[in-house]
Amino acid sequence: MIVGRRLILEADGGSRGNPGPAAYGTVLRDAESGELLFEEGATIGVDTNNVAEYRGLIAGLIAAKELDPNPHVEARLDSKLIVEQMSGRWKIKHENMRRLALEAKAILPTGAVRYTWVPRSENATADRLVNLALDGQPMRRFREGDQADADAEGERAPNALVGWSHTHPDVATTVLLRHGETEHTAHKRFSGWGGDDPGLSDVGRQQAELVASYLKTSGGIDAIVASPMARTRETADIIASALGLAVAIEDDVRECSFGEWDGLTFEEVQERSPDELARWLAATDIPPPGGESFAQVSQRVAAARRRLMEMYPNQIMLVVTHVTPVKTLIGQALDAPAHSVFRMHVNPASLSSIQWFGDGHASVNSFNETMHLT
Repeated sequence: MIVGRRLILEADGGSRGNPGPAAYGTVLRDAESGELLFEEGATIGVDTNNVAEYRGLIAGLIAAKELDPNPHVEARLDSKLIVEQMSGRWKIKHENMRRLALEAKAILPTGAVRYTWVPRSENATADRLVNLALDGQPMRRFREGDQADADAEGERAPNALVGWSHTHPDVATTVLLRHGETEHTAHKRFSGWGGDDPGLSDVGRQQAELVASYLKTSGGIDAIVASPMARTRETADIIASALGLAVAIEDDVRECSFGEWDGLTFEEVQERSPDELARWLAATDIPPPGGESFAQVSQRVAAARRRLMEMYPNQIMLVVTHVTPVKTLIGQALDAPAHSVFRMHVNPASLSSIQWFGDGHASVNSFNETMHLT
C-alpha cells in the first residue's frame, strides 16, 4: 500500500440529553508541522453521545481521504469506547454502533488508521466545534490551497430548520432519475456493474420519452449527468436531445456490482445461495460473492456528490442513475442508518429531488415520483 500524507485526526461528539440534540466536531492536522488543515462541526438531529462521536470520526476520515487518497491517520479520540472498538479489542454489541464502525472502517484501507485515546483536555478543538454546532454555528472548512470551501473566515452558517429560513446558503440540487426499464428490470433480475449491461427495452425508451417531455415542460434543469452504464446513457441521451443539453458521465454513480448474482432473480439467488443472501441482507458491509458491498457504494457515491456540487455550484443537475445510488443519496441526505437502503423502493424512470446546502444541510424535496409516467 502506498502511504501518503501523515495526518492527525481529532474528533468528538455529544448530545444535550443523551439522546437529545446532537452534533460532532472533527479536526485534521499535518502530523509533521501540526498545521490545522480541516475543521468541521455539524448537527445530526436527535441522537446519543456515542453516535455523535462515531459521526465525528467518520466525517474526519472522509475529509482525510479528500486531502490525500492514501493518508496515514492517527485518530486521537477521548472516547475509550470507540478507540477500543475500532482497534478490535472490544466487541461491538449494539447494532447501530456496529454499522457505524463498519462504515468508518470502509473509508480507508486496513492499516491506514491508528487509534489513540487522549484525555478530554487534549481534544478541546473538536469539543469546541461540537458546542458551536449545537449553539447554531455549524461549519466545514479546509484550511489549505484550493481545498478551501464552505464558510469564509469568521462566518458561520445558521442552524435553521431546512426550508423554514429565507436566507439559505449556496445550494445545489440533484434531481435523481432511475433509468428506464430493461429486460432485467421487467423480470426483477440483479443487474449491476460488470454484468450484462442491458440497454433499454421498448417500454424503457417510452418511459425516457415521457420523462423528457415532463422535464422540457417543467424546465429548470441546468446540467445532465449519467452513469456510464448502457441503460443510463440511453435514458440520458433521450432527455438531453429534448432539452438541448450535453451529457456528462460520472463513473461513481454506476450501479452496485452484484458479482456472481448478476442476471439472477432474487428467488434464484435464494435457492442457490441462501446463507450468503441472508448475510448480505443483514449488513451493508457484506458484498455478494465477487461483488461490491453497499458500504463501498456509499463511499463512492458520496465522493461523486461532492465533485458534482463543485462542478455545478448553485445549479440543478439531472443525475441519471440506478436503484442503489438513488437510495444511498436519499439515505445520506436524511442521515438515515445504512440499512435504510433495504427499506426503500425506487421505480424505473422515477424522479427524486434533493437540495444540498453549502453549510452541510440537505433537504429531500421528493422521492420516487412517477406521475409523469401516467
